[in-house]
Amino acid sequence: MTDVPAARIRNFCIIAHIDHGKSTLADRLLQVTGTVDKRQMKEQFLDNMDLERERGITIKLQAARMNYTAKDNQQYVLNLIDTPGHVDFSYEVSRSLAACEGALLVVDASQGVEAQTLANVYLALEHNLEIIPVLNKIDLPGAEPDRVISEIEEIIGLDCSGAILASAKEGIGIDEILEAIVERVPPPRNTVNEPLRALIFDSYYDSYRGVIVYFRVMDGTVKKGDRIYLMASGKEYEIDELGVLSPNQKPVEELHAGEVGYLSAAIKAVADARVGDTVTLAHANSKAAEPLPGYKEANPMVFCGMFPIDADQFEDLREALEKLKLNDAALHYEPETSSAMGFGFRCGFLGLLHMEIVQERLEREYNLDLIITAPSVVYRVTTNKGEVLYIDNPSHLPAPNEREKIEEPYVQVEMITPETFVGTLMELSQNRRGVFKDMKYLTQGRTTLTYELPLAEVVTDFFDQMKSRSRGYASMEYHLIGYRENPLVKLDIMINGDPVDSLAMIVHRDKAYNVGRSMAEKLKELIPRHQFKVPIQAAIGSKIIASEHIPALRKDVLAKCYGGDISRKKKLLQKQAKGKKRMKSVGTVDVPQEAFMAVLRLDQQ
Repeated sequence: MTDVPAARIRNFCIIAHIDHGKSTLADRLLQVTGTVDKRQMKEQFLDNMDLERERGITIKLQAARMNYTAKDNQQYVLNLIDTPGHVDFSYEVSRSLAACEGALLVVDASQGVEAQTLANVYLALEHNLEIIPVLNKIDLPGAEPDRVISEIEEIIGLDCSGAILASAKEGIGIDEILEAIVERVPPPRNTVNEPLRALIFDSYYDSYRGVIVYFRVMDGTVKKGDRIYLMASGKEYEIDELGVLSPNQKPVEELHAGEVGYLSAAIKAVADARVGDTVTLAHANSKAAEPLPGYKEANPMVFCGMFPIDADQFEDLREALEKLKLNDAALHYEPETSSAMGFGFRCGFLGLLHMEIVQERLEREYNLDLIITAPSVVYRVTTNKGEVLYIDNPSHLPAPNEREKIEEPYVQVEMITPETFVGTLMELSQNRRGVFKDMKYLTQGRTTLTYELPLAEVVTDFFDQMKSRSRGYASMEYHLIGYRENPLVKLDIMINGDPVDSLAMIVHRDKAYNVGRSMAEKLKELIPRHQFKVPIQAAIGSKIIASEHIPALRKDVLAKCYGGDISRKKKLLQKQAKGKKRMKSVGTVDVPQEAFMAVLRLDQQ
């Protein structure tokens, strides 16, 4: 099985916007090549996480090896690496592309080119991949293949004379796609005789075998029993299992240049086998001199605090994050303490969906109960002494008299939408402090809008608002363009006189009053009543800008007094008031998890 010459290996991935039929196409390819038999076949075969199947999205890249007999009666090995389609998982996509020579660009024939399609194509072009356009869903009554072909040619500049019309659901065009992969995707370079260099593109933790590494052999040959050397971590291990993903793990004796596989070497420390590292042989004379370029580090865009509800679970949370980081290299975390919630972690994500998915995976896969604080972005603060600080937690912001300026990150947002919704999306962007940059008409009735927006305005509910205003038709893609100075202030929320650091926010001065007012009203609804009166205040520095209070739960102490002297009633009420006062000075207010997420759902208007 592994003695296939490099000339008959094809490594390719599938890139598409979310929901354009990428997972269904992967299913069909596995079926037609006989990689998965009918008994085992199920929808979204490669999406093996419950979360992926529930939401109908791909979160993790997955690899599968297929054997295919082409029209020339030659046996070919096709290595498919399936990629996610959502903007928050573009790091996964870039890792897949580095291990491939070609890509299938799947575009929905009824919807046309979407924002993420463009972003993924540009990523593929940066890696010099051969791109094969595939128009999927041509069986739908609304399919317009000619319009979509002209859109791809105009917007992306790809030659679509050889575009393949297909329907993954109906099985139309699958054979043409397989032939196109064999004919158009270049084979890997034949470098079997060079020293071993293999690129780790994914890994996960198995509680019985340690870390399992997925890799692509770039040069040389690797055999079971070889001693390997991981170039970034400097560690040596002996391979005790080597194999290919077909799509389930299938052990083999050796893999050579151009092949994709997995290895297990009893690697216990999660940090030793990092994604993007280069594997070579440990013997001095067969060691590779230069590591492979790997991947550029993913920069987290959104930060939030994660705290276990039960303080005893702190160590479990640390372990879970360590194992999850192995599987998701774009996740960043560091320990953090909060006066309100104790010990936890400050975590960085690529976007809001990424944050949501990580939280759900921690809760499901590791049985943790978590409190998540509202998301924030990284601000750049210049102090009076000229120091530049990067602040990802509002509670670490220097006092106003110690700072010279605050700059916030800006992103360029590109929205592709039917022209009917242009007005409402422009209004949304203007309300979020957006700067209009460009507007282009693509093809009949489709428009692209380009805005520059503060990232803080995008990470809350911008995506949801855009989808609801455009009835789900608009799509967006954004990338960081730098920092800009704005009149920003720190908004503190005080409950019962104590500032709650987890609810502090950095907001624009013009919006501070409205945000403070909404926040106080929202918390009044969410915090349960206590035995004492609970004041809620929003403040900038020492100035209170909004205030609400939650009335105390009262016991009717006068119930037993019928008739009699008024002084007796007064005495009972004063005794009750003293008790409430004492209770308030020592009492603590229970703030539910919903209150920390309220910031997300504040009415931005």
